[in-house]
Amino acid sequence: MKNKNIVLTGREVTLDANEQIVSKTDLSGRITYANRAFMHLCDFAEPDLLGVQHNIVRHPEMPRGVYQMMWETLQAGQEFFGFVKNLTANGDHYWVFANVTPDREPGGEVVGYFSVRRKPSARGVQTAAALYAEMLAAERQAGPARAMEASRALLAARLGGQSYERFVLALQLGKA
Repeated sequence: MKNKNIVLTGREVTLDANEQIVSKTDLSGRITYANRAFMHLCDFAEPDLLGVQHNIVRHPEMPRGVYQMMWETLQAGQEFFGFVKNLTANGDHYWVFANVTPDREPGGEVVGYFSVRRKPSARGVQTAAALYAEMLAAERQAGPARAMEASRALLAARLGGQSYERFVLALQLGKA
């Protein structure tokens, strides 16, 4: 969590089924665009978001291993899908199903990242919450130096050879 002054409330706010959160960042993850749905849901005004690291909305119950996997996927030039628990400015939280893609210039050069988040399936949130709690426990037990390695190992074991992408897409589409 970027803003350590935010006190967690435990209250969940939800995205409407027909809404999409859209944001763009530069290569280092600083927000360059945020749509109104994003600002409304996270309760940050545009000046509080633009130029700020996207992790301003990172909830402390999100395992570091998921973010490591996301960055590896994006840096390989691929799109990332996943369930993400985010934090609002007042300490509430919200879940999204995220699709993050490299933002490319016409010549193919990656200049940032484009993210569209939708309302997640209830089963996806339930499954991700339980899995992420296990991953966080593994991270804490392993300590800071080995946290992501432990988290990713636990995830791989739980997926049993299935890719994270296939796993989350099946949950979101109701096929798991």
